[in-house]
Amino acid sequence: MTASTISKVQSRDPVERLEKHILEYIHHCTLHVKKMAENRIQLAKAQMAEFKALEDFEQIATPSQWNIHLMLKPKVKLCSTKNKNKTIATKRVEYDLPPKFISKIDLTFKIDESIVNKDEIQATYDEMRKITKDFRTQAMKLYVQSLEREYELLSNEIKRIIQGFPSENDDGFDTEAGCAAFKHRTASRGRAKQSRTFRRPDSYPITGRGFLAPAIINQANIKLTEQEHQLLRLGPRFIFDDPKTAARRRTTELVTLKRKLEARFFEKKVSPGRPVEQFIAELDVLLQNLHNYPPTTKKRIQFNKTQTNKSFDTLSSIIQLSQSSQSQNIIRPRKKKNYGRIVKRLKYKIHLANTVLRKTDKSKVFHLGKVEHYQKKSEEYMDNTKAYQCLGAIDPLPDLIQRTNKYLLDLRLAKWITQKQYEQLSIKSNEVELAHLYYLPKAHKLGTPLRPIISGLKHPTVKISKFLDDLLRPLFDQMALNSTVTSGFELVKQLQQWSRNNFKQDTIFCTIDVTDLYTMVPQIEGVLSLRKMLDQLKLKQVGKLKVETIIRLSRFVMTNNYFSYNGQ
Repeated sequence: MTASTISKVQSRDPVERLEKHILEYIHHCTLHVKKMAENRIQLAKAQMAEFKALEDFEQIATPSQWNIHLMLKPKVKLCSTKNKNKTIATKRVEYDLPPKFISKIDLTFKIDESIVNKDEIQATYDEMRKITKDFRTQAMKLYVQSLEREYELLSNEIKRIIQGFPSENDDGFDTEAGCAAFKHRTASRGRAKQSRTFRRPDSYPITGRGFLAPAIINQANIKLTEQEHQLLRLGPRFIFDDPKTAARRRTTELVTLKRKLEARFFEKKVSPGRPVEQFIAELDVLLQNLHNYPPTTKKRIQFNKTQTNKSFDTLSSIIQLSQSSQSQNIIRPRKKKNYGRIVKRLKYKIHLANTVLRKTDKSKVFHLGKVEHYQKKSEEYMDNTKAYQCLGAIDPLPDLIQRTNKYLLDLRLAKWITQKQYEQLSIKSNEVELAHLYYLPKAHKLGTPLRPIISGLKHPTVKISKFLDDLLRPLFDQMALNSTVTSGFELVKQLQQWSRNNFKQDTIFCTIDVTDLYTMVPQIEGVLSLRKMLDQLKLKQVGKLKVETIIRLSRFVMTNNYFSYNGQ
């Protein structure tokens, strides 16, 4: 490589960095334009839906319903204006921007400096500013309270009118269709109103904030701080960045990864050798460097790499300074939260209050309930089903491991399973643990009943269970194809086809729910039902496995589903 080529490469590097800063600056300055266009499209769609709903309502509404609509229309418009004024006033308080009729009031008067000394003059001026500031604060507070009160009264009046909307037939008119159309238009108006909702610029990239944020259900009535409440509102799927925790897990995760890679090599009958060890070692060094670098060190290293050309760096810093100054005018920087400390404090508080933290069964939000409630519901569930037997402090895990391996070995020696299947299904004592029972609260039902979940991801029989499921699931799905529904869309589709010939005026739709379905399946009858299904298919073997072997393995799984709960 010649000297001229090297100089061109060196001179190109700061130019590329400058181009990158300029592109980032342009993208930052035009981001609000893109978001504004998306909001306008969303608003237009909502308005079209609202207009279409109004047309439908106009055609089928009764005279009394239409009169109520005409009376409600100006009130809804006024309510929207009041809500907008309330939101703007709240944002003015947040950004410390009072309206002109408040900000123009300023207590000030001139003091003769020839008579009063400078210290007293300064103290008087400070008192003036304090009085002015206190007045503006109190005035703004009163202004916001009055706007909120106006909106509250008007909203309550509109709700009363909507709740009293005529839905019963009168004067020979059918009001049911008009009532349904009115509810549909009310829902469309709500979507259009939501599209008009003001959003802060810094709320665009953040999920789980505002009305879309998941709520929490605090039935234990624990007093939570604002930070703890906001953390729980982020939901069970939120994971905060914690390099220390990641570094602690690095060793175990790499050992697991190495074992999986070696298993893949052995499946192909190839020795992994040194390449796998070298890959794991390099990955360990890479992750260790990432975990050990604090954020300030990373910024310092990145900053040092950009010090090659002072002239270009000066121009880049000017652009970045301009960008940061603009962002400060639009977005108020937030102090980084110490989630690790909040989690530790929350764990201690939950433990101290004798409370259980779970995600709900359907809505998947956090639920806080008392331990006594869970224990009481669990005892009721055990007594009602009478399907469980408490073994006390006896641990069945060692005996279960031994019996599982012995059972598989007997099947292998009798040539009921192959050597490969035996190696696939056999277990190691250091890789298994007993299944455990826990409950998910059904917060959407009265009294918050509990749904039992038995987690057996590392149970001694889970390999056999998964092996049988992979064999039998395709057969069952094919048999039940015409009697099962996989989605709500398919349900509607099948109902439409069914209703063409079968739907009558006195047809009643109903749903049936089996209470405690899992425990209500008898073990013997469950195995017999499986045998009946395989006999109906007239199969002698499934996946090179005899039907008798499948029945034996199924019986072994169903009769050995031990689990632990509450230390027993």
